[in-house]
Amino acid sequence: MIGCEVLFKIFYPLISFALKRGGYSDDAIKRKLGKFDTPNFEGEKVIMFHGVSVGEINAIEKLIKTVRAEFSEVKIVVTTGTNTGQEIANKKLGETADLITYFPFDTPSCVKRFLDNVKPDVVLMAETEIWPNFLEGCKQNGVKVFIINGRISDRTFNSYKKLKFFFKPLLNMYSGIFTQSAEDKEKFLSLGANPETTERMNNLKFDITAPKVDIELKKEGRVFLAASTHSGEDKIVFDTYKKLKLKHPDLKFIIAPRHLTRLDEVKNVVRDYVLRSEGEDLVNHDVMILDTMGELGKIFAFADVSFIGGSFNKTGGHNPLESIIFGKPVISGPSIHNFKDIYSIIQNAQAGFVVKTEEEFFQIADKMFSDKTFYEKTVKAGEQVFKDQQGALEFVINKLRKIL
Repeated sequence: MIGCEVLFKIFYPLISFALKRGGYSDDAIKRKLGKFDTPNFEGEKVIMFHGVSVGEINAIEKLIKTVRAEFSEVKIVVTTGTNTGQEIANKKLGETADLITYFPFDTPSCVKRFLDNVKPDVVLMAETEIWPNFLEGCKQNGVKVFIINGRISDRTFNSYKKLKFFFKPLLNMYSGIFTQSAEDKEKFLSLGANPETTERMNNLKFDITAPKVDIELKKEGRVFLAASTHSGEDKIVFDTYKKLKLKHPDLKFIIAPRHLTRLDEVKNVVRDYVLRSEGEDLVNHDVMILDTMGELGKIFAFADVSFIGGSFNKTGGHNPLESIIFGKPVISGPSIHNFKDIYSIIQNAQAGFVVKTEEEFFQIADKMFSDKTFYEKTVKAGEQVFKDQQGALEFVINKLRKIL
């Protein structure tokens, strides 16, 4: 503990410099030191949620909103470890949480300042977050800490196994460890987690329902949807569509850019198109640009196969479950780090596909439209994935009911 504090003070100028170069503001660094103003939570029950970055915040978004609805009297604090996590938390949870801030540096002084400010009663940490000084500080203050949606990659597990003597006492400081899968549960147990408080909860990201489809889209033939495309991806997907069209004359195409500020860019790629906003359909037209706000989540219902954008550049992909929940298979490019756990599950189940090249993209898409048995098998695999993975949200809510 003391050694950690001394080392932090020695290297703090270098740490601060590196963070600033990485885009962190002075205020963000100050918050990581535990120095920030807090709303008055005196006498209130406080639940703290921690998601280190974008993927984790996406995973716990619905849970946090459900907690707000179920436990209206509690105060909700959300922390992240990264700038991008902070941005998405403010965007999605700004009207839900009572405080959104940064997780503290893991030193005794920073943790103490943070806990003195926030005064949490319960801390729910998404996936795998093990911070020794934070855990010790919570233990000293009688704060219950849980891992939710817990997972350990094979690579991380192999590293942790070599240091089991270090991780075992830390894992036993958690009041509960709730994992995404039976495999993850066994990994935690083999590292020394308490078998009495380690349970499988399934994956929060699968606790979604298909939105009500209260829109109409007349169409003939099958539809290939390119959802949430980013700059550079429009041509890749449209070229693939043109090749598919030669083999499948009935095929229609919808492209939905992630940002409508790119509309002219998309128009220049597809050229011969109709706009959704003009009330056109896919009966007498082959290509449509979805240029309306808030409809994409429902347009998946009209697709047969969906390409999920942000995956042929460095964006890190978007949520493939928005398509699979409607029984529509997905194909993504190789950049999927924002949803890597979801893609791991759906790939293992063969409910969706991640391709590395444009040629591989065409081959998989062509097989989807050519092989009815293959297509139906993929659809059924998606349905089974949801059956296997849902229930996590209610699991956590039930745990909180007992604690609060």
